[in-house]
Amino acid sequence: MKITHDDTTFTMSGLHWTAAYPIEELPKWLAFYRRQRRDFPKAGTAYDAAIEGLEKLANQLRVEVEPSQPGSP
Repeated sequence: MKITHDDTTFTMSGLHWTAAYPIEELPKWLAFYRRQRRDFPKAGTAYDAAIEGLEKLANQLRVEVEPSQPGSP
């Protein structure tokens, strides 16, 4: 998973897809991927790279996000 950003958007690039979103939606997408990992444990580590990348970007840009749920990886 590759995540890049400019002043107003961030772009997520997976193996077969790319999508750009406004930076203000970063907390929403991080919550989405965390929820996916929680709700679909059979997916294994499929969401880990997205979560790790979005958390890193949120820290870098100082974007406030909900903390990870207790017991979450």
